[in-house]
Amino acid sequence: MSKILVVDDSPTEIYQFKEMLEKLGHEVIVAENGRDGVSMAASEQPDVVLMDIVMPDMNGFQATRQIVRGEATKHIPVIIVSSKNQETDKVWGERQGAKGYITKPVDTQELVSTMKACM
Repeated sequence: MSKILVVDDSPTEIYQFKEMLEKLGHEVIVAENGRDGVSMAASEQPDVVLMDIVMPDMNGFQATRQIVRGEATKHIPVIIVSSKNQETDKVWGERQGAKGYITKPVDTQELVSTMKACM
């Protein structure tokens, strides 16, 4: 069982992730914005972070950059999960340090295989 931090500002998306991941036996913790996501990554030390891009205050690209460059969190893989499906978004996500990029709606098998490849 892995501890997974879901960073997303949509209650619907959070609910769907929790349902999907808890059925697979994972522990799910949640942050509703990028700033809280960075803080929780440091305090909770999850096995992987699933990061939305479009959020108020601090977007997912900014939060990803802080997590992968932070001394206490640089070992934690970040997978961006977003409705933004342009190739430029994927490239920019990789440049911020994301280990994977999945577009919404999320396919369970794709999510599981991406998480396994990153962890």
